[in-house]
Amino acid sequence: MSGRDSVQIPDDRDFGAFRAECESERGWSLTYSKAGVAVWVQLLEPERSLHKIKCRMECKDVPAETLYDVLHDIEYRKKWDTNVIETFDIGKLTVNSDVGYYAWKCPKPLKNRDVITLRSWLPMGSDYIIMNYSVKHPYPPRKDMVRAVSIQTGYLIEGTGAKSCTITYLAQVDPKGSLPKWVVNKSSQFLAPKAMKKMYKACLKYPAWKERHDPHFKPWLFPEQSRLPVLPLSELSLQHADSLENIDESALPEAKDDRAEASDEDSVN
Repeated sequence: MSGRDSVQIPDDRDFGAFRAECESERGWSLTYSKAGVAVWVQLLEPERSLHKIKCRMECKDVPAETLYDVLHDIEYRKKWDTNVIETFDIGKLTVNSDVGYYAWKCPKPLKNRDVITLRSWLPMGSDYIIMNYSVKHPYPPRKDMVRAVSIQTGYLIEGTGAKSCTITYLAQVDPKGSLPKWVVNKSSQFLAPKAMKKMYKACLKYPAWKERHDPHFKPWLFPEQSRLPVLPLSELSLQHADSLENIDESALPEAKDDRAEASDEDSVN
């Protein structure tokens, strides 16, 4: 999909290519492997710290369909994902694609980032894919953030049993700037594994939470429930990285961990 020259809804070939990259280890360097979580990195432009990252986690006691629901449920994400600053859906394109906004916290002292992406999803029996790439939409960049570009980001969920699955997260994001080298190391050694473990804990709590919060509302499974306005594909264009401002943060030192950050043990109510 990274070679696209116009905004298109992904087809079966795109989903197949994404899955193949999730499952391939060729050209990837394993940087972390512990307690059922593995992280690989592929440096594309070392001088800019532009890289791909891939994380895989084994999920015991979590059915594949539960993990799929958790990744789709935007209201629940606001509860468990402490990296979220703001996220909302903008409009739907088809029964399995939409456009949305996501802003997230970056490691201090870097500026926070945001993206607008076209997201598509595909259930395949006990396996699922959710993936996205950046598009241009009139929703303006925020002055306190850097508009990043998702070249290709997504999840492959593979059912391994009635109550178990494996998730692979694959991300190639242009952060629109020169980042310090410590960012890649911190992402692969600390931030990515921590995010995966937090997602796992959120999955364990999701069935009970969903029972209390609009339990039958799942528009990603039942498209007729969607409350989003229909968005014509013609209103979108590709978000080219070279049209956005670059910032140089390469000289910024790593900040000490902010101990005020929400604990992994925080309950989701």
